[in-house]
Amino acid sequence: MTNHTHEVELIKPREACGVFGVLAPGSPVAHQTYLGLYALQHRGQESAGIAVSDGSNVTVVKDMGLVSGAFDDRVLAVLEGDIAIGHTRYSTTGSSSWRASQPFYRDVGDLEFALAHNGNLVNTAALAADAGMLDGTVMSDSDLVAELVAIELATGEAPEGNELPWAMARVLPQLRGGFSFVAMDRHHLVGARGPEGFWPLCLGRLDNGWVLASESPALDTVGAHFVREVDPGEMVVISRDGWTSERPFKNPNPRLCMFEFVYFSRPDTVLYGRNVHAARQRMGEQLADQAPVVADLVMPVPESGIPAAQGFARASGIPYRDGLVKNRYIGRTFIAPSQEMRALGVKMKLNPIRHNIEGQRLIVVDDSIVRGTTTRAIVEMLRAAGAAEVHLRISSPPYRWPCFYGMDTGTKAELLAADLTMDEIREYLGVNSIAYLELDRLIDATGAPGAGFCTACLDGQYPVPIPQGLDREVLGERRDEPGTTSVSVSQMKLGQ
Repeated sequence: MTNHTHEVELIKPREACGVFGVLAPGSPVAHQTYLGLYALQHRGQESAGIAVSDGSNVTVVKDMGLVSGAFDDRVLAVLEGDIAIGHTRYSTTGSSSWRASQPFYRDVGDLEFALAHNGNLVNTAALAADAGMLDGTVMSDSDLVAELVAIELATGEAPEGNELPWAMARVLPQLRGGFSFVAMDRHHLVGARGPEGFWPLCLGRLDNGWVLASESPALDTVGAHFVREVDPGEMVVISRDGWTSERPFKNPNPRLCMFEFVYFSRPDTVLYGRNVHAARQRMGEQLADQAPVVADLVMPVPESGIPAAQGFARASGIPYRDGLVKNRYIGRTFIAPSQEMRALGVKMKLNPIRHNIEGQRLIVVDDSIVRGTTTRAIVEMLRAAGAAEVHLRISSPPYRWPCFYGMDTGTKAELLAADLTMDEIREYLGVNSIAYLELDRLIDATGAPGAGFCTACLDGQYPVPIPQGLDREVLGERRDEPGTTSVSVSQMKLGQ
């Protein structure tokens, strides 16, 4: 029997994962990792996992669902040790499975290690072929990296007592794409960030140890003090004696994903030494200067449009008001059997405040538009609530190109702005006017214009070359010929 149900969600770019690690002798590291993952839950809601070392064994527990569903006090109580890493994974259609959840575990002789990955590799197929792995034997790019590290440990001459850091330093330079890792063995915690630094990673200090996390707010949840961001191309090795920095990559080229500032990261996160919330407000101010319009009120699409709407209102002098209420208790997705029910699914997530909308000329501020279906439904909802005019302002440029480094947006054909003119987009969405923030203004709003960003999804300039077979499939030029061997899009995004 064919199942025709569909998931309805507020479509945004979806980032890969959140990673967390702690080495703190005498502390409840499993509980600390749980809290850290809870703070990173926005980076992934599909599965969660924790690995712990007590000095003799490495134990991994992982399950599908949210962090709070995967772990409870009973499970955490038995995860005793001084070192732990954790992972929370985002959701992609067709790739939901326990086997793809992380951390990944390997044992090589009397050595054990676990590894967790945020990002997406573009050379998975080539690496697997070079290692002599058969197609389908590796769950994901993350699983492949764990296997490559295991091969190094099994075949190389690793220095005794420093095996995992040695093996990772040999494997990491082979990787191409987007990646931040946390890994651990019985005695070490390792954090590594790719040479482009697409995805963030930071270091924190506890009274009795050290913490690694995708975002700085996760440090706060365990009482750790922010030390600094891990540099692009840097590997941090932590033991009970402290930490050291290694540089396994030649010529790092910092290219932090611009959407960390636009949407992914929590507002209280620090990136490139800048507060994300303040940057998003500046994006709104820039929008007001770039695309002013006569209106009665400025309203956000909650939650991610709020800071930019605040900035727009402040710069324009037009009053800020809430026009939509987000239902905080509905699940991330809503299963709907028909188009009519899918439309109702959007209304289950957002409801208009008619009192603030009726008869008003609205400036509606959001951070991005991917496919446009949800935005169109929101505009229809505002019109039905009596809005006199709807002027849409987006605090990032048009999203025209798919990401290959860890952000899930599907193929180019699925992106609203890929092939439509501004007038066609305006007409499709049903708004009186629309404006996207210009790229140079967006970069300036971050407060770190010279730090280095990846803007490939906005301008098509990919910092890391994309293999031909993969770019043809995702960019829609043509499908691979029958009988050719390549890694599929779903495979590339399984583990991340």
